[in-house]
Amino acid sequence: MLNTLREGAKSWISKLLLILLVLSFAVWGISGSMLNIGSDKVATVGDEGVSVVEFDRAYRQELDRIGRQIGRPLSTVEGAAFGLPGQVLGQLLAEAALNQTATDLNLGVSDEEMVRLIQTAPAFQAPGGGFDRALLARVLQANGFTEDEFVAERRRFEERRQIAEALGGGIKTPAPMLEAFNQHANETRTVNFVVLDAAAAGEIPAPDAETLSAYFEDNKARFRAPEYRKAVLLELTPEKIAKPDEVSEDEVRQAYEADTSRFGEPERRRILQLSLTSEEAQDTARAALEAGKSFDDILAELQINAEDIDLGLMTRGDLVDPAIAEAAFALGEGEASGLVEGRFAPVLLKVTEVSPAHKTPLAEVADTLRQEIAVEKASREILDLHDEIEDARAGGATLAEVSERFNLTLDTPPAFDAQGNAMDGGKVTLPEVDGLVSDVFDSDVGIETDVLQMGRTGFLWFEVSEVVPARDRSLDEVRDQVVAAWTEAERGKRLDADAEEMVSALNDGGELAALAAERGTEVRTAEGVKRSTSGGPLPADAVSGAFSGPVGTVGRATASDGSRVVYRVADVQVPAFFREQGEIATLDTRLGEALQASIIGQYVQEREAALGVSVNQANVNRVIGAGQGG
Repeated sequence: MLNTLREGAKSWISKLLLILLVLSFAVWGISGSMLNIGSDKVATVGDEGVSVVEFDRAYRQELDRIGRQIGRPLSTVEGAAFGLPGQVLGQLLAEAALNQTATDLNLGVSDEEMVRLIQTAPAFQAPGGGFDRALLARVLQANGFTEDEFVAERRRFEERRQIAEALGGGIKTPAPMLEAFNQHANETRTVNFVVLDAAAAGEIPAPDAETLSAYFEDNKARFRAPEYRKAVLLELTPEKIAKPDEVSEDEVRQAYEADTSRFGEPERRRILQLSLTSEEAQDTARAALEAGKSFDDILAELQINAEDIDLGLMTRGDLVDPAIAEAAFALGEGEASGLVEGRFAPVLLKVTEVSPAHKTPLAEVADTLRQEIAVEKASREILDLHDEIEDARAGGATLAEVSERFNLTLDTPPAFDAQGNAMDGGKVTLPEVDGLVSDVFDSDVGIETDVLQMGRTGFLWFEVSEVVPARDRSLDEVRDQVVAAWTEAERGKRLDADAEEMVSALNDGGELAALAAERGTEVRTAEGVKRSTSGGPLPADAVSGAFSGPVGTVGRATASDGSRVVYRVADVQVPAFFREQGEIATLDTRLGEALQASIIGQYVQEREAALGVSVNQANVNRVIGAGQGG
């Protein structure tokens, strides 16, 4: 509570108290008695009460905080589903227990110290420095506090801080504990290993009928057909109801002429532009032109390269000066202009290349335009048609009747299971609508369902038309799958036996290299393996096993591809320990805070148990809107 107002308290104690969720609802709910403790209280700890107003304020501040994180408002009932009331009340009860303890111990803060704490709080400093009383007033108003309430709450906070500092202020992480955590996190090992893949198991002969039948009976549940469902779907999207045949030729031609740039390229010209910004350059150019010299002669006389004045391929619209644009597009390819009075300076122009305008013929794009126009018209009709369909369904019409009445297409995809797979194992093509498959399996035949949103402008209705119950398949239906599963199981047995034999040999003093050579494979090495290593050549079980003992530890594990890995720890590298080193220093800080939080948490639990906790569940429900819809 009051996270913004307490920003001035930056010590670890302050941070702990501000985030402390000591004793969640489960803790105080068991030890506290659910009694009616007064109409204005949600709970009491000893003589200290938590008022309905305090709980409501704290709860809504927590809802606002989480709402900002997820990008939408969170209702009181949604917050209750996330367990927020228990967390908030747990924090308020912890504060109340410490408040009661501070009263019992006769702790206090002088008025002078309170003034200093508030006036030096960073949250209330003006941009140029110094205490800003107007800012304080705005912050208090935004958080629903009067000044007297804030001062009283801040005083109680400082009293709680005194208790917390006395309990854990001097606690540091013991060096052996910190070193053990560092070693656990950063110790590395070198592991030699051999991979026994499918080839190492040799050829697995096909099972006979009796063996296959026995395996099938023992594993029948693996091959059981899941429940399938059939559904009829009614899509309402602009694309579905668009009627391009009703778009007139005039509409198509108007759309074509209104967007000339889309279906063609305007004329472009490569233009050389010589800007004559000085009087001397202008006089030189005039004299050269009067003498009959060419554009290229003038460039040479002025010692200018053509590349330096090349504007590139330009459209008329690319030229911001109308006079220059008019002159440039009046020239033929290879022609040069006389002196043109540009907006900023006189210029000489030469066109070295002309790329003619090109426009795609209307006939080539007419179908595209016709479809686009039809979809645009349909978009304006979607909402009205949606309302008419909903009215028809409210009157008892089925989707088949709706589709016939409004001349819409009803889709009937093949039956699918809860993963969207067809009976043959392939994926069923369904509209891309979030929750469609799960909603179909939550519904049933004859149940009217809510309309689903399709994209930004579409809607989807469905009806479950048939439920195909889950059943045991016969061996003939799944023979190929059963043979494949039996073969894989037999291969696994062989690999397990071989891996176990290798582990036994290693434990008896055998060499991994020799055992690998006997099997036609080689030893590999994984270096720098940590307990947290993942995604490398060693499966997770091999990584954890490699840290189960000292150098020489052996074991086996199964990789994700079904191969077996036999390993031996070749070396252990214990990390250096320097308490001040960056990563260790960070760990030191976190462990220290965890120890401090644990001590304060245990103390608060003891105080709550000694003082007694009572909760008025009816008032809690009033705030969170339980049973009211929030």
